Amino acid sequence: MTPHITNSSEEARKGDVVSNSKDKGWFYSDIVKEHFFHPQNFMEDEAAYEDSAMGMVGSPACGDAMRVWIVVDPATEKITDMKWKTFGCGSAIASTSILSVMATENGGLTLSQARALRPQDIMERLGGLPARKVHCSVLGDKALRSAINDWYRRAGRHEDVQVEAGRIIDKILKITDHDIEEAVLDGATTLEAVQQKIKVGTGDTTCIPEVEQLIRFYREKYFGADSKK
Repeated sequence: MTPHITNSSEEARKGDVVSNSKDKGWFYSDIVKEHFFHPQNFMEDEAAYEDSAMGMVGSPACGDAMRVWIVVDPATEKITDMKWKTFGCGSAIASTSILSVMATENGGLTLSQARALRPQDIMERLGGLPARKVHCSVLGDKALRSAINDWYRRAGRHEDVQVEAGRIIDKILKITDHDIEEAVLDGATTLEAVQQKIKVGTGDTTCIPEVEQLIRFYREKYFGADSKK
């Protein structure tokens, strides 16, 4: 069955990427649609693919999981090829597809450049995502960094392996206290709002009490007591 993406009023109630046109409500950008219907660099045959490294983040049990394979030129440390598989929604597919293009275009990013990619970069290239779909792009950059760490491990360069900034709170999605802090700073001051941005606690429900405690802490730290929005 062909996937369906719509600009209808029903979709308008579900998303929050806003069209500049007054006759349209909420919508997926044309770039998201293109990479959903025509994904780039999708992994077709794992057994035949000779990768330099592989990274994964997420879990199918919580709705989104991404696995990426990269080929790296050891002389330049540039990513010359990237393949991927994603278990998730249309936004997850589009996000991983555009990420693979970003990593390999114009001769490829160096590993240090690829490490610097952030969700905002992915969303900008996609022309925006509905807020409830932002977590799809958050997974992509972490999966790529996981693959970069794997490349350094295989090369015996363990000193170049970098752990995610902050303390990991959600062990399935590898979401850290720093991720939660950034979500609060971006205006998400309730558990529901934070989960819409980064999906923390949807796979590892045992971490929710700690997530709620961190939200309260960062909310009071930056916005003062009783600042719940």
